[in-house]
Amino acid sequence: MLYRLSRRSFWKKFVLWLAILGPGIITGSVDNDAGGITTYSVAGAIYGYNLIWTLIPSFIVLFIIQEMNARMGIVTGKGLADLIRENTGVKLTFLIFLGLFAADIGNTTTEFAGIAGSTQVIGITKYISVPIVGILIWFLVVKGTYKIAERIFLVFSAALLTYIISAVMGNPDWHEIGRSIAHPEVHMDETYIAMVLGIIGTTIAPWMQFYMQSSVIEKGLKIKHYKYTLIDVLVGCIATVAVAFFIIVACASTLHPRGVQINEAKDAAMALEPLSGHFASFIFAFGLFIASIFSATILPLATAFYICEAFGFEAGIDRKWKEAPEFFSLYTAILIISAGIVMIPKAPLIRITIWTQIINGILLPVVLICMMLLVNKKDIMGKHVNRPLNNIIGWTAVVILVMLSLILFMQPIINLFR
Repeated sequence: MLYRLSRRSFWKKFVLWLAILGPGIITGSVDNDAGGITTYSVAGAIYGYNLIWTLIPSFIVLFIIQEMNARMGIVTGKGLADLIRENTGVKLTFLIFLGLFAADIGNTTTEFAGIAGSTQVIGITKYISVPIVGILIWFLVVKGTYKIAERIFLVFSAALLTYIISAVMGNPDWHEIGRSIAHPEVHMDETYIAMVLGIIGTTIAPWMQFYMQSSVIEKGLKIKHYKYTLIDVLVGCIATVAVAFFIIVACASTLHPRGVQINEAKDAAMALEPLSGHFASFIFAFGLFIASIFSATILPLATAFYICEAFGFEAGIDRKWKEAPEFFSLYTAILIISAGIVMIPKAPLIRITIWTQIINGILLPVVLICMMLLVNKKDIMGKHVNRPLNNIIGWTAVVILVMLSLILFMQPIINLFR
């Protein structure tokens, strides 16, 4: 009898978790976008397994930050942008979001570049794939509902696990992977620091903090759901880092030993064919395609969310255009601008991709400082303010990111005096 009750209790909790499932996994999975896949691919091709160690601190910081976002959203019922505006004023909010908006245009452009690149692998020109995908994405958000969109996003999240196949087909040296994690070779040159900052910038992106909090509110989660939301966040963070790990491994085990140079994720997919076979190349390109569609949908959505929240406009997928004209107009404009840049012949897409990730890494401390100050305010969070461990990890992440950004900017100046 006791066994039946405990079993029934387990399934009841599991069903409840499935109902709550979404914000954490979707936010984490979207982080493995075209820009992220490009950054991880280039890191694996240039440095082999040597940068895998960065994923461990990235995971810890990612989990702590996403938990804070979820908790703030559940406790306050307000988005991060809304809270920043209320506590810092409109002028500072405008300056912060101006930088974030520019970075997100670059991010979304990168996603459409990923769509173009992945379809080019199978012979479809970007002048066909980019407009078609752009229109489909627009219809999903503008004409759909949050529930429908969330289910599609969860399917996309699962599809990203195909990168495990690409990595395994490369016959990686697991002993060498273990050694590089336990005893990493750290360099202080400009390229290495830029790559570390790029990995951190794409693993823990500024826009994620806004989308996570907004999606928790959109889903209507309350404090009673917190422990289930925590599991959702944990699963999302594990999935994020796992996909990143397998992308680096796939390129490190095949491209790095042969000195194959790549500039974007599409190059990695094409280079894998003669080394690991057509199937491995197709799987890599398929993962890039899914990730790019997924992120091209979410990134402008996150941008529209936090800008509308910051300046008091109505926002939400479940609203109609008449109810939230600023939200849907902004979303549409970002899609058109980003897709338009990709359609320009010989547009510098590689530079946009890499520098967008670096800008993310530089902007992240600004967002994190705002978050850390807000989540420790008792008049906002009540008894749900941060615990000491959360503060230690959060502030440590801020200090390290600021130091890396300063080193990156100072390196060219130091080189002049050598």
